[in-house]
Amino acid sequence: MKPERLETPLDEQTVRELRIGDMVLLNGLVVTGRDRVHKFLFGKTPEELTLPVELNGLVLYHCGPLVRSTTTGYEIVSAGPTTSARMDIYEPWVIEKFGIRGIIGKGGMGEETVVAMKNCGCVYFHAVSGAAALLAKCINKVVNVWQEETFGTTEAMWILELEDFPAVVTIDAHGNSLHDDVLRESEKVYRSFMGDNNG
Repeated sequence: MKPERLETPLDEQTVRELRIGDMVLLNGLVVTGRDRVHKFLFGKTPEELTLPVELNGLVLYHCGPLVRSTTTGYEIVSAGPTTSARMDIYEPWVIEKFGIRGIIGKGGMGEETVVAMKNCGCVYFHAVSGAAALLAKCINKVVNVWQEETFGTTEAMWILELEDFPAVVTIDAHGNSLHDDVLRESEKVYRSFMGDNNG
């Protein structure tokens, strides 16, 4: 299957046409966000904040990049996904209030976040784990950074320009989760195995 090239900002129609298992190449602006960024955004609305970029329609990357200073700004050396489940407590709010259309991470997200994605039109893009240096090569440039002094380099919000960043849709905007499907199948195999061995 040929990957679909997507350009941010994403609209709801484009997002709702995606299905679990779809391979994509992401292009355009994305923002990183780990625990500190999510905690800061939680309970607030865009009208209350002065952010460096309009989040509506963008993709949020669960990533704490390794960054190197250069004579002209910054270079992303490593940019692998972090475990998304840590952001579950905040994510439904962030999706709904800030208009996030996609999330990049690893490991999937919980039921409340899946419901928020379905209601608002948002998908989960699973990035390749263990390939942080290779993924960094898909980052054309650092456009801006927000709250680096306050949150630290890893936890700051980095605004990045991507070019053909590879990912797979594992939670779509219709409530389907490949992570849940794999878990159910694994439980079936486990129960079958234990039943066979206990018999």
